[in-house]
Amino acid sequence: MRSRGSSNRLSNSGGSPFRSRISALLLAMFATMATVYVAGRMWQEAESRVYLIKELDRRTGQGDSSVSVSETLKIVSCKEQLKKLSAIQMDLAAAKQEGYVSKEHSGNDGTRSKKRLLGVIGIITTFGRKKNRDAIRKAWMQSGAALRKLEEEKGIVVRFVIGRSANRGDSLDRKINDEHSQTNDFIILDDVEAPEERSKKIKFFFVRAVESWDAEFYVKVNDDVYVNIDALGAKLSAHLDTPRIYMGCMKSGEVFSDPTHKWHEHDWWKFGDGKSYFRHASGEIFAISRALAQFISINKSLLQVYAHDDVSAGSWFIGLDVQHVHEGKFCCNTWSTGSVCAAV
Repeated sequence: MRSRGSSNRLSNSGGSPFRSRISALLLAMFATMATVYVAGRMWQEAESRVYLIKELDRRTGQGDSSVSVSETLKIVSCKEQLKKLSAIQMDLAAAKQEGYVSKEHSGNDGTRSKKRLLGVIGIITTFGRKKNRDAIRKAWMQSGAALRKLEEEKGIVVRFVIGRSANRGDSLDRKINDEHSQTNDFIILDDVEAPEERSKKIKFFFVRAVESWDAEFYVKVNDDVYVNIDALGAKLSAHLDTPRIYMGCMKSGEVFSDPTHKWHEHDWWKFGDGKSYFRHASGEIFAISRALAQFISINKSLLQVYAHDDVSAGSWFIGLDVQHVHEGKFCCNTWSTGSVCAAV
């Protein structure tokens, strides 16, 4: 009896460790599987995050950067908006070129333009040149009712173009205001009137002219030039069907790098080893078509200016599909029958 009971006890005590080993093994297997599953999920998420960051970097060109994902997404959105804005501006310029002008488009005096003008002439002047302006009014520009008649009958608007004094409201500004109140023949720009700002002044003349008048051509003239209005009108009319025209007395010339030289060009190095300017119209007088004036207006903040206004204007059209027309009648240093201008 004792031996049988002892045998039973030994049998019972030997089965318990066996079952414990099986349970431990099963738990270990489940733990291992859970660990593998969690690690796999974390690895997949890590790969997804790395892919997203690399994709955002590729699209935005940021590369290695401390910019957050949310900020990067904002950058992508801004770039898309800029692309859309650029496309809208191009469509607007194309529509205007085809003759679609806003109904609110008005003249300089606030009245709506009834028809497209042939040309708008801006005479570039400055302080202390009243005698020149009076001479021009008597010689070819006209004034008062005669100036309005020129606009109505020949479709040509003529205005003097000047900026503001560096000391706003001083005697220089007041003299121009008084003169303008008597003649009403100025375009007064908000920019400072200074010799070194002349190239910017030409650019902003075209901007203001496009905003104020709808014309086929926009013409820049110096205030020491005599203009034959009838000859100019005839030349402009002859090129009404020429798209994107840039017309004048075309020339080139040496680029001077010496700072002491009268015609020093501060950006001389941009013109290469030959030190020669590209072909451009002489600054006494030149004309551009409506499409080019609109291009200047749209891109005014991007257009480079150089030491000389005629070079600056010529640079704006490099790389564009523009018709450069050399017109001998625009060369003011010689006078012949049918000439458009003469230097005085």
